[in-house]
Amino acid sequence: MEDRQLLMRSLITELNQAADAYYNGRGELMTDYEWDAKFDQLKALEQETGTVLPDSPTHKVSEDNIAGQKEEHEFPTLSLAKTKKPEELAKWAEGRPVWLSWKLDGLTLVATYDGGRLTKVVTRGNGHTGTNITHLARAIGGIPQSIPSQGHIVIRGEAVISYDDFERFNMESEEEYANPRNLASGSLTLKDPEEVKARRIRWIPFTLVYADDDIDSWGARMDFLEQNGFHTVEHELIGRPTLEHIEEVIARWTEKVTHRVCPYPVDGLVITYDDTAYARTGSVTGHHATRAGYAFKWQDESAETQLEHIEWSCAANTINPVAVFRPVELEGTTVRRASLCNISECERLGIGGKGSVLSVIKANKIIPKVIRVSQPVGPFLIPGHCPVCRQPTEVAVSEASGTKTLRCTNPDCPARQLKKFVRFVSKEGMDIDGISEQTLAKFINLGWVSEPTDLYHLRDHAAELSRMEGFGERSVHNLLRSVESSRKAEARKLLYALTIPMCGQDVCKRLLAAYPLTELIGEAERAQDPAFFATIDGIGPEKSASFVRWCQDGRNTAMLRRLLGELELRQEQASPTGARCAGLTFVVTGDVYQYKNREELKAYIESQGGKVTGSVSKATDYLINNDANSTSGKNQKARQLGTPIISEAEFIEKFGEGKEK
Repeated sequence: MEDRQLLMRSLITELNQAADAYYNGRGELMTDYEWDAKFDQLKALEQETGTVLPDSPTHKVSEDNIAGQKEEHEFPTLSLAKTKKPEELAKWAEGRPVWLSWKLDGLTLVATYDGGRLTKVVTRGNGHTGTNITHLARAIGGIPQSIPSQGHIVIRGEAVISYDDFERFNMESEEEYANPRNLASGSLTLKDPEEVKARRIRWIPFTLVYADDDIDSWGARMDFLEQNGFHTVEHELIGRPTLEHIEEVIARWTEKVTHRVCPYPVDGLVITYDDTAYARTGSVTGHHATRAGYAFKWQDESAETQLEHIEWSCAANTINPVAVFRPVELEGTTVRRASLCNISECERLGIGGKGSVLSVIKANKIIPKVIRVSQPVGPFLIPGHCPVCRQPTEVAVSEASGTKTLRCTNPDCPARQLKKFVRFVSKEGMDIDGISEQTLAKFINLGWVSEPTDLYHLRDHAAELSRMEGFGERSVHNLLRSVESSRKAEARKLLYALTIPMCGQDVCKRLLAAYPLTELIGEAERAQDPAFFATIDGIGPEKSASFVRWCQDGRNTAMLRRLLGELELRQEQASPTGARCAGLTFVVTGDVYQYKNREELKAYIESQGGKVTGSVSKATDYLINNDANSTSGKNQKARQLGTPIISEAEFIEKFGEGKEK
């Protein structure tokens, strides 16, 4: 008995430490697969011994410890009982209609509205008390500041980051996170809303907890949320929850996961009674409300294999280890590679060299992951030189999480210029379709691309490209065709694509309105005064100096001349087509609803002879903001200067089509 209690204490310590790191944005201490296995082992021991030790994770909610003002939940935010067996779901459903939805893998936030206005947003915390993060609400997508319904409304939802945004962040950031969920929770510890906004977190409501109107159907409650402008979690009604029907629906949703139909990470499915009155009649055992819902988690299929080698792959700021192993069949696909994330993860797993015996899964049916090294062979070797530029590497340790990553010390390494290549091929840049950030990283690692000019010689690698994973003859043909069509380039798009510091689209447009491109570059190369272009409207001495510095670096202009040899350049001198905004200066901020985006509104203003700037000053005639009551810096500055704040609708009424000045 004493031995089993010692094992239980050891499991509790391991699980609680791993959960604390996972829920609070620190380095991953164990995989979900390992956590589930240890959790199930602990639960079995508790049932066998009839003993539950203090602080057991089987009887408490995993807690986020986000610093800040604590707030007691009006309604306890408990977790769901979990199973990997569809027959247990069918038994729980009792033949009553149930709804199935994603179990999103993020951070639970509770939003409260009163009188149509958002009054608070609180993290789940320990289920009874959370952290008030209302000050970050505007930085999180999907949390409207106001809604049509005027009553008291409480909503639970999951703050998540999509796989695409997670990969973008890890490519661009100095920090390195293990998974989207880890990034989401880490982001909510930040104090600056603008920094949080850059992480692209989205809040997706998964249940209406309370509304003044008594709605006794979960489906109707979700409809109520949709009618109030929320984008709720995807859900499907199972009207006859027999085992056969439940298995059929789970199989269909599992296919969606496998093919990433849902852009956000999920770690299972949830079933919920449609009859919410019946759901409230359940009891609370441990930290579960027995009828509040039931979570289904997939049985991860694992396979044992042998490591062939560790490939070190360069990203924007890090050199990441990738395990390349003997092919195994998992979830109906052949898997040969799995990211090892960083040095810390390699050390945690205890991986060695060639011949090491590994266990591999596809986590949540999607991401190949090494979960265990049962037999390391030889030492784990960290390369001393960058695989792309051959310059020395260094091991960096994150202050926030303690995670160890490998980095190249060469600031000019092509791999460290990844963000610049991404901007070069973007729609706003040279508009080369079919080249993603991940594809660019591959090209750089293979040595095919070290400067933009190399993109116009990808045809030399067509045969190798067609044999690469994820490519075929058709996709290679489309990519090369897109490269060729981008040779006919607009000067404005090319200048923006060069990623010259402080030269965004507006600055590029203003510079090219004053000079043709080749003359512009020549003037900058010869300029004695860094503020040479400061007299151009909207440029100023700082932007001028940045542009001149770039052009006077011989490496940059030599690269540009090589690039111009590949292109057929055209420069259109845009002129206003109307005069409805002539002589007026606008600043546009916040969301727009009647124009596709702010760029379209800006283009219209300029087509009507107006000017759009990025900040409010004495020269600003109007600030366009659909939230006139916002306390943003731009609104405060406009009020201080007496600048009119108008909505998009008011702008259209004053200056829109058919409205003469």
